[in-house]
Amino acid sequence: MRNIVLKFGLISGALLSAMMALTIPFQDVIGFDYGMIVGYTTMVLAFLLIYFGVRTYRDTAGGGSVTFGRAVKVGALIALISSSCYVATWQVMYFNFMPDFTAKISEQTLAKARAAGENEAAISRKRKEMEEFAVMYQNPAINAAITFLEPLPVALIITLVSAGLLSRRTIPPRDT
Repeated sequence: MRNIVLKFGLISGALLSAMMALTIPFQDVIGFDYGMIVGYTTMVLAFLLIYFGVRTYRDTAGGGSVTFGRAVKVGALIALISSSCYVATWQVMYFNFMPDFTAKISEQTLAKARAAGENEAAISRKRKEMEEFAVMYQNPAINAAITFLEPLPVALIITLVSAGLLSRRTIPPRDT
């Protein structure tokens, strides 16, 4: 199981990391909204490797069958490795190449609030929240925890769907 989990987790993580590294330089051109669409689309595509990893486990190590629980375990481990690669890449990108990320996201959030017609008191509260977030986000542990929350829900959904589709028990032959 270890080899399958590592292989598929690292391939999925490499895809996530490569797409992040390729798209971040174009963040100002793409914009945050389209960047999120590209990012989550990439996550879904990379996490499809969870399905193939569970299937490979079922067909090789499982002898053609795997229980739902075992399939979830294999898928979750692949997701954990892949998500860890994503978080590690973000940590390098954020702290070394994107020192103004929180300022840019704050500007965008406040511009959206103004465009939505929010009053100055609401905008002021948002500004204060964004300033607090920027300070908090400088802590690498908090930054990593928040970043883990991005891919994990997508990975867990794909893990559950994959486990449901691929799990089957071997049915013992009936005596006739």
